[in-house]
Amino acid sequence: MRYYDSLARLIAQFQKLPGVGNKTAQRLAFYILKMPEAEVRSFAATLVEARSKLLTCSRCGNMTDSDPCPICLDPKRDSNYICVVQESKDILALERTNEYRGQYHVLHGAISPLDGIGPDQLNLKSLLTRVKATPPKEVIIATNPNVQGEATAMYLAQILKPLNIKVTRIAHGLPVGGDLEYADEMTLARALEGRQQI
Repeated sequence: MRYYDSLARLIAQFQKLPGVGNKTAQRLAFYILKMPEAEVRSFAATLVEARSKLLTCSRCGNMTDSDPCPICLDPKRDSNYICVVQESKDILALERTNEYRGQYHVLHGAISPLDGIGPDQLNLKSLLTRVKATPPKEVIIATNPNVQGEATAMYLAQILKPLNIKVTRIAHGLPVGGDLEYADEMTLARALEGRQQI
């Protein structure tokens, strides 16, 4: 079915989002069009504000609206533990467990030679600087349990072990090929409890 140009462009924009196919994009577009204009303007303004105001924490790489981020500034967080994740959204998933009280480090991706992503494209230099300046007791690697996540975990273990830092990997209570953001709190809590040294 052919839509008017403005509607077709709106559907095309929704299709750019991960996991949104043509039918879902159409549903979202028609939902937005049924909303009161004030709500649509507020929604659009919130998107623009989030995109323009959010920045990356200079210490851990998490998305934040202040630098350093609230987690890095929290005196109740245990700086002896650093949990390394692929993306900021993974922190939200781990925080929902209420099990982990350490700090984080966000890589902003995973090693994927097929996609042209190597160690130099990840947020690794600041991690090395951080652990050399103030060595933690343990670095917990919580990358996704897929090929790219496993390759990244092995690479991290290889570069961190010479620094005499305990390096662990979260247990595989998560489905292989899955993403942290979709796991339930209990699965993530068990994965954190069952982590093993690598």
